[in-house]
Amino acid sequence: MSTNARPKKVAILTAGGLAPCLSSAIGGLIERYTEIAPDIEIICYRSGYKGLLLGDSYKVTPEARATAHVLHRFGGSPIGNSRVKLTNVKDCVKRGLVKEGQDPQKVAADQLVKDGVDVLHTIGGDDTNTAAADLAAFLGRNQYGLTVIGLPKTIDNDVFPIRQSLGAWTAAEQGARYFQNVVAEHGANPRMLIVHEVMGRNCGWLTAATAQAYRRLLDQQAYAPALGLTRDSHEVHAVFVPEMAVDLAAEAKRLKAVMDRVDNVNIFISEGAGVESIVAEMQAKGQEVPRDAFGHIKLDAINPGKWFGDQFAKMLGAEKTLVQKSGYFARAAAANQQDLMLIKSCADLAVECALRRESGVIGHDEDKGGVLRAIEFPRIKGGKPFDIATPWFGELLTAIGQPQGAKVAVKH
Repeated sequence: MSTNARPKKVAILTAGGLAPCLSSAIGGLIERYTEIAPDIEIICYRSGYKGLLLGDSYKVTPEARATAHVLHRFGGSPIGNSRVKLTNVKDCVKRGLVKEGQDPQKVAADQLVKDGVDVLHTIGGDDTNTAAADLAAFLGRNQYGLTVIGLPKTIDNDVFPIRQSLGAWTAAEQGARYFQNVVAEHGANPRMLIVHEVMGRNCGWLTAATAQAYRRLLDQQAYAPALGLTRDSHEVHAVFVPEMAVDLAAEAKRLKAVMDRVDNVNIFISEGAGVESIVAEMQAKGQEVPRDAFGHIKLDAINPGKWFGDQFAKMLGAEKTLVQKSGYFARAAAANQQDLMLIKSCADLAVECALRRESGVIGHDEDKGGVLRAIEFPRIKGGKPFDIATPWFGELLTAIGQPQGAKVAVKH
């Protein structure tokens, strides 16, 4: 930014949906500042950008600093989140966050100045960091002299050019644990179709990683085939992600053979899989496609899991279809050891960057050899697709007998 002066006051906010890293990242930032720069004052804005716009913040006291380590054991965000896009003026006015005629970015910038904040730490996904990038650009253009440093939170793991987003590993592990119980429902009904819908709007990484983590759990189990307890009935039988072709007729033929043999079928799908076909159907019927403040289709409203369940149920001769979503269970978990290590390295670097007033989003930069650094805001973009050619995913599909395919619309 426009100043190299050592910061006297920093602010932290979390925004967007939850991920298993928010609580720990907050704790990590507070711990690191307390370790190497205890004189720097820290405040937190309640409920993300909403709190910033409304000037709703509180000071991190010595008592709070002493308990920051506890945050590593919890999921969620103790300081609260919200989905606010600062450049969506109409939505900010509608929600009462700014007055008619006000520019939300200027309101946010002026509030930071009023609060005496030198560095703003934003912890969020592509929307949060895009908003942070917009704010950083606005601050730069208008000579505010503030530094913005982002930490990449998204369980979709879909932010360019960041190799691994905070919380994604944990979300996959937790989604696998979730399905480990759900899959037992196949014994409640003959010819059961179970659809496990996993979060992932445009990227199938989390669905694929969850399926892989679940199959590792299966590897650790003993079975009793003579008593009807088989791995095949607990197995993942299909994985559908947005980046792959889904030939419904061909898959139905393959999966019906599984249903006839095993008496149940278990499908893992990304919530973004098949959305193009679902939206096309809705528009053809003259139905409105619901969208959020960022213009994203509200996936919970169009319900891809149910759509896939309805498509396959008749073709497989399923007597009952069960659609289960692990998203809220997985995204609200406390970070696992793998993520805790990543969070600490990113939080430590974020504080170092704050001390030298270097803006950017902290992550392993895929375009620069995977080095951990403050990545320039203009280079941050969401929607990074999952590389379905990655070897471990090919091995997963081969193991479950599913053919691979390139990205095309769902075929009927």
